[in-house]
Amino acid sequence: MPPRTTISHELREWILATTRAGHGVPEVLKLMKDNGYDPRQSRSIVAEVLKLPLATLHASTPSPAPRGARTKPPQAPSVSVDGHHVGVSLCVDRPPLRVLENFLDEAECAELIELARPRLARALTVDDDGKQQVDQRRTSEGMFFAIGELPLVARIERRLAGLLGLPVSHGEGLQILHYRPGQEYEPHFDWFDPALPGYEAITRSGGQRIASVVMYLNTPELGGGTAFPELGLTVTARRGSAVYFAYEGGDQSSLHAGLPVICGEKWIATKWLRERPYRQRG
Repeated sequence: MPPRTTISHELREWILATTRAGHGVPEVLKLMKDNGYDPRQSRSIVAEVLKLPLATLHASTPSPAPRGARTKPPQAPSVSVDGHHVGVSLCVDRPPLRVLENFLDEAECAELIELARPRLARALTVDDDGKQQVDQRRTSEGMFFAIGELPLVARIERRLAGLLGLPVSHGEGLQILHYRPGQEYEPHFDWFDPALPGYEAITRSGGQRIASVVMYLNTPELGGGTAFPELGLTVTARRGSAVYFAYEGGDQSSLHAGLPVICGEKWIATKWLRERPYRQRG
């Protein structure tokens, strides 16, 4: 029996950090080969560090991890889903972005607001360790509906699935947010940063976020649009319309902000979509 390979602390930490940053085993093995490591020895080291069966690494060209699902941007000028006609009034290629007209009708907007109102609480964000926190950048109130919790919620989820070509199972729960005058959500990304320590915990169920849909449930008297600073674009908050945008982790062009409400109030529904089926943690 050959002697067990001694793995330096530095090499062990490099392998762990590289895989946490989103690089697959084939990439790690190639980098090690490029730096003078014997391929057979590299496979043994990686298997031990990552607690993988060595047999799975014996192929001469290991298969990369399968890429998760992606949304399909709806095409202009309109799309019909289950008899509901949605207009596509603006298209951007990078990031894939669409402004959707008549995504929700007036009755659906009003019902969502009334269903959410009794359950509102200070909206939270996800911190660097994957835990929810109060963040001064986000000053709204909000709540979540569970997947398919109510007939209206299930109908909207099916409409999104048909529109974007992604199963309902890939969505996080529908979030309703309420902004009063002066409240906003400062510029941020919706994707999770692989470099953060909580990345593995956040993506354990469902993988990375791949797209967002912001639905406007009312029209503020002034302000409250969704700004995309890298694009020089602001989408006006208008009842029944929505903005969809897709992204890969690290996509700087997807930076966006919920602009301050200047007069009146703003109600929105937000849906985040994952690359794999998402199971909400209890």
